[in-house]
Amino acid sequence: MDIIDIRILRGPNYWSNYRKKLIQMKLNLGNAADILTNEMPGFPERLEKMMPSLNSHRCSDSDEGGFFYRVRTGTMLGHVIEHVALEIQTLAGMECGFGRTRSANEKCCYHVVFDYEIETAGIYAGKAAVRIVESIRHDLPYDLEADLKELTGIARDEGLGPSTHAIIKEAKKRDIPYKRLDNRSLIMLGHGFNQKKIQATIASTTSSIAVETVSDKELTRKLLSDQCIPFPKGVILEKEEDVKSAIDEIGFSVVIKPNDGNHGRGITTCVNSHDDAIKAFRIAKKISDEVIMEKHIEGSDYRFLLINYKLVAISKRIPAMVTGDGVSSVQKLIDNINKDPNRGLHHEKILTRITVDENTMDILNRKNLTLDSVIPEGQNLSLKDTANLSSGGTAIDVTCNVHPYNIALAERIARLIELNICGLDIIAEDISVPINENNGALLEINASPGLRMHLCPSEGESRNVAAPIIEMLFPNYDDGRIPIVAVTGTNGKTTVTRLIAYIAKAADYVVGYTTTDGIYIDGEAIGHGDCSGPESAGVILRDTKVDFAVLECARGGILRAGLGFDKCSVSIVTNISSDHLGLKDIETLEDLARVKAVVPKSTTVNGYAILNADDDLVYNMKEDLDCNVALFSVNPDNKRIREHCRNGGLAAITENNNFVICKGKSKINIAKIKEVPLTFSGDSESNIKNILPAIIASFVNHISPALIKHCLKTFIPSPELTPGRMNLFKFKNFKILLDYAHNEGAYLELKKFMSRIKASVKVGVISVPGDRRDEDLRKLGFYAAEIFNEIIIKHDEARTRNKQQITDLLLEGIKEANPVLKPLIISDEEEAVKYALDNVKKDSFIFVCANDVTGVIEQVKEAQKEEKKADEILSFNKVPLTKRTLESVFF
Repeated sequence: MDIIDIRILRGPNYWSNYRKKLIQMKLNLGNAADILTNEMPGFPERLEKMMPSLNSHRCSDSDEGGFFYRVRTGTMLGHVIEHVALEIQTLAGMECGFGRTRSANEKCCYHVVFDYEIETAGIYAGKAAVRIVESIRHDLPYDLEADLKELTGIARDEGLGPSTHAIIKEAKKRDIPYKRLDNRSLIMLGHGFNQKKIQATIASTTSSIAVETVSDKELTRKLLSDQCIPFPKGVILEKEEDVKSAIDEIGFSVVIKPNDGNHGRGITTCVNSHDDAIKAFRIAKKISDEVIMEKHIEGSDYRFLLINYKLVAISKRIPAMVTGDGVSSVQKLIDNINKDPNRGLHHEKILTRITVDENTMDILNRKNLTLDSVIPEGQNLSLKDTANLSSGGTAIDVTCNVHPYNIALAERIARLIELNICGLDIIAEDISVPINENNGALLEINASPGLRMHLCPSEGESRNVAAPIIEMLFPNYDDGRIPIVAVTGTNGKTTVTRLIAYIAKAADYVVGYTTTDGIYIDGEAIGHGDCSGPESAGVILRDTKVDFAVLECARGGILRAGLGFDKCSVSIVTNISSDHLGLKDIETLEDLARVKAVVPKSTTVNGYAILNADDDLVYNMKEDLDCNVALFSVNPDNKRIREHCRNGGLAAITENNNFVICKGKSKINIAKIKEVPLTFSGDSESNIKNILPAIIASFVNHISPALIKHCLKTFIPSPELTPGRMNLFKFKNFKILLDYAHNEGAYLELKKFMSRIKASVKVGVISVPGDRRDEDLRKLGFYAAEIFNEIIIKHDEARTRNKQQITDLLLEGIKEANPVLKPLIISDEEEAVKYALDNVKKDSFIFVCANDVTGVIEQVKEAQKEEKKADEILSFNKVPLTKRTLESVFF
């Protein structure tokens, strides 16, 4: 078995619009492709023995054990690999349950698709699943534990911690989109202008000055002490020789800690001797250049959590400890506690394993104990000086026990320090009594407080502390989204995208849009090339200026990685026609329609999917949609349009030579077709079709009909606004049109347009991508011969064919349509265009299928300049020479 290809899908995709994180693995099963699992002696038994937990998997039979039933009765190995990949991720702590296995077009090949939580883990699981199934098939030994250990390590190192996971879970409830920006905890919530970022529990709205301030414990103490906030008496130390004088000033017992430490690192409590103080100073000095010594205050350790300056939860923190049983050693008791599946090595689980460190050994030494000591039954032994969960501690929720005075004090502290998310570490005998009455004090402030002690306390009520964080960032149930118009289809996508972006900009939006020729933000190109995939969409949605996005979504990007967004507010499907068939297992127009349907299926419930009512494959997409549907048609008598509008639906049509919006029985005339430059005085039916969905998309985004009309009249099909899309250049004796026509649908539209063009000769400079099917190349040659009197064949990217093969197939189609036509072969695009310009006949019309759009535009513009210069010289020669004439020409 060989893995041919592995893809990471990160959004709505060909396999599912709802499961947005999938691994797609293409396998060649070789000689095992035609053998079912029940035909392999011992395979079902060996699989069940190695992975008995697969019994929980449900298959076509929805009962538990359904998968093993399928294996015993016979299923393909690709199906087994799918389930194994899911299960080993689950066993490593990553819940994964969705999968699909489907045959590919090549013999013996299958697509295996399955969930992942972490991309690295998903890729590893797919490859490991193939190895595992191969070993079972051939009855070879296999170390499954090694794979599980590797996956567990990936989950620990790259998985989200409890705090971040809880925030994302709450964002999902509110339908707020999110994106992980690194392999740690930096998360973007929302899109564009409305986005907020959060890293652990530090938000983009959090004051950086406040974060810096609380990282300096001594500065925090000074600022708050001046505001009557109770702190233990303390001093700052830099040198070991200052320890004695500090003890003399404060008196025992003391706490010694680093000035800028966190997670309880380097803290020693209950220091009662000079020797212990020196030792504690050295421990703290390893963490920070400055060390704090402060008076030890008796009481319990409390964490007050404040969000948006309001108290939301309080935990009583208990240091890591063991309870003796009169038999087991301290080490054995620690080992038993660490077996708890809720304990992890770091922050990946709700509790942290207890580790034996310098602080633990110091505590044991002070009590004359070792790790081999046996603790009497029922006796507790603290193993840490601090109660941090990160060092193995536990927490009890005591939020309901707090005295109102202490609430007011905590909220005042947060306001004074200007920290909108913070954890206050407070020591007190009893928080149900005012702190100032029971010798309580604030110990320190945490600028990135962990949430897990409040989310999953060892005792007491769980608190959903992620909800107020989300409410602070997105008040009043805002979802952080911006308008997203997603445009797909076979032809017309780029023109539709650019026109909508133009109208939205006129409506005072800061528009970001992507096309097959670049990425644009607020009118500026920030990327060039084919930018119609998910990565380019991500660039737009991450830009903090953008408050309106228009995203071209081509089939390649959808198949390669899914969409670059989870939902759009408006989707458009222009048409479905033959293009890219035979590539990536998309063989038929129906297959292609399923790819394009990913876009309208991603439309929000209250949004609009705008569909072409003249195209059966596009129109039929409406049956699978859970959103509003709007239709467009160049035929005002289209039955689908009439029925849709009778039911109160929204549509755009052409009627009486006007662009018209229909809403139920109401109609709004937008503009006369011939007054819109993009229609070429009504001759370009393809652009008339492109304008209709753009009108609806603008209208449903609350842009006025008057402004839409103004924009239609001022949007010129030019190299500046629509590069490479119907760019017409006029010369003195001929015209030249640049367009990216490269498939059957585009050539049929071109044929209609050219039939309306009056010219002495119609010249076509054509090319076809080499990765299209033989029949497609022949067909385009056939259409070209029907359209043009003269043909020049050039070559762009050969891709899967060489240039001669492309030429031969085109010539076959040309000969079928017009046996007497003799095309020229000029491979280089620049040379082909130069030949057409140099040999142009009077009143002719040249069409160029441009590949290097920018280069051809510059070449044609240069030819216009040369013609203008020649005309000026000619005019100059006809005028009598005078000093004034010379000055006007040369100066």
